[in-house]
Amino acid sequence: MASHGVKIVAVLTARPGKAEALQALLAGMTGPSRAEAGNLRYDLWRDQADPNRFVLDELYTDNAAIAAHRETPHFKSYLAQVGDLAERMALVLDPAEVAQASA
Repeated sequence: MASHGVKIVAVLTARPGKAEALQALLAGMTGPSRAEAGNLRYDLWRDQADPNRFVLDELYTDNAAIAAHRETPHFKSYLAQVGDLAERMALVLDPAEVAQASA
């Protein structure tokens, strides 16, 4: 069976008055993260029911790609800033029943 990679789903809820700053920080991560060799997907979503809540949908080839992502300057900069802007929770997921991606 082909690997479907490793997914990270991160939910970030902006601290009061920080939603726009959080969105700017997260949006700044998309380009550099998508350019990483082991990144398959890096999408930012905003909750329709709560505009202070954002979801990062990330997909990497493997755990080594995640480790490489966490060593990048853009991730380290994000990590230094995000605590002031949001509460966050992340899940690191292995495929259980995942559709094959189309080419």
